[in-house]
Amino acid sequence: MNNLLGRRAFLGQSSLGLGALALHTLGEPDRRPHFAPRAKRVVYLFQAGGPSPFETFDPKPVLQQRHGEDLPKSVLGAQRLTGMSGNQATLPMAGSFTGFRQYGRSGLSISDLLPHTAKVADQLCVVRSMYTEAINHDPAITFFCTGSQISGRPSMGAWAAYGLGADSRDLPAFVVLVSKDAQRDQPLYARLWGTGFLPSQYQGVQFRGGAAPVLFLDNPAGTTPELRRAQVEALARLHADQFAHEADAAITARTAQAELAFRMQTSVPEVADLSNEPESVFALYGQSAREPGTYAANCLLARRLLERGVRFVQLFHQGWDQHGGLPGGITRQCQQTDQGSAALLQDLQRRGLLDDTLVVWGGEFGRTAYCQGKLTKDDYGRDHHPRCFTIWLAGGGVRAGHAHGTTDDFGYNIVDGGVHVHDLHATMLHLLGFDHEKLTWPFQGRDFRLTDVAGKVVRELLA
Repeated sequence: MNNLLGRRAFLGQSSLGLGALALHTLGEPDRRPHFAPRAKRVVYLFQAGGPSPFETFDPKPVLQQRHGEDLPKSVLGAQRLTGMSGNQATLPMAGSFTGFRQYGRSGLSISDLLPHTAKVADQLCVVRSMYTEAINHDPAITFFCTGSQISGRPSMGAWAAYGLGADSRDLPAFVVLVSKDAQRDQPLYARLWGTGFLPSQYQGVQFRGGAAPVLFLDNPAGTTPELRRAQVEALARLHADQFAHEADAAITARTAQAELAFRMQTSVPEVADLSNEPESVFALYGQSAREPGTYAANCLLARRLLERGVRFVQLFHQGWDQHGGLPGGITRQCQQTDQGSAALLQDLQRRGLLDDTLVVWGGEFGRTAYCQGKLTKDDYGRDHHPRCFTIWLAGGGVRAGHAHGTTDDFGYNIVDGGVHVHDLHATMLHLLGFDHEKLTWPFQGRDFRLTDVAGKVVRELLA
């Protein structure tokens, strides 16, 4: 047994050392933080489909008062509309079916649909003035995840993993979790957590609920751990020989991935096994956290991953695309996600991790103040609205108990404090200790970055 551990340690140290040397030799940009970071890790709770701010974090009494009236043309202006509501003869305003209250010392307004989130109001930095150019789901979610509406760029988790490096030898730096209890409305693609032109070791690894969280990680029948170890060692020798001739960093990246996968055969079952969590934890996250793959279970798993050194965890929860049936649809969404999101903040805080963990909650755009289709007393829907919408941040150096930005009385235009997608990315990188203009990768003749050629740090969001 001692010999086995010795050989494994030697393999990990020697080959990964070769990989680091190779990347340095080939001129990989310096990855050390540019200044002292406020956050060491990120968990991004992505609510895919576009949550309505009018039923969550941005109350608009005027919509209640003028429910059913046409949205004034002076408010609408010449803005782009989707084909789903752009040809409607009228655009009747829709007041929210739910109420709002102010919570905590900060007095943040939060919907009655989010009672658990309301309990952590003083931890939240609510941004009511997000905006984007993308008006349809795929380019919008691609923009949020990669900084470009066109697919093929590295994801924000990959950029973070590239900049921060790994903090664990036995787990990936970037892990992705997708709720199995969410409504499958808009599709999710692996390119949303891909590496684009960055080296492949920064790829997000998807964990699934169940006995085998990572696909193809288990040994097939007849393959022993000793045989698998010998295969990895042989692969490392072949790659070293190939690298000596070709000096291609992708070769060492493949070696590092194979070695990590070998170590993950032990580490993944341990981190994914929630059975050793105390009853108090399940009381905090809710009973659905007992079922692997649910949103609540994924929030709990995210905490376990973060405390074991994973740098970036991204949860995706689909189902927020309510073009119709919004009252019932968004109520179910909030019931599925509210307790888990709030519990994650409380759990991180109890363990002393929230101060240096950045938590982000939000979708790819907002929803319209007017109703899409027919407006009835008990039912309505809202179309896509990229012009202004709401997200929140917590922990990791952000300003707690704060609401940033203002939208007009109709929730249709930003009055002040606009925050673009590039600005959000720049601010996230700043909290991780990076100047977003300097965290770059050379590709096709120029240096690329997550924020493309735009973005500014929103200092009003910082503590």
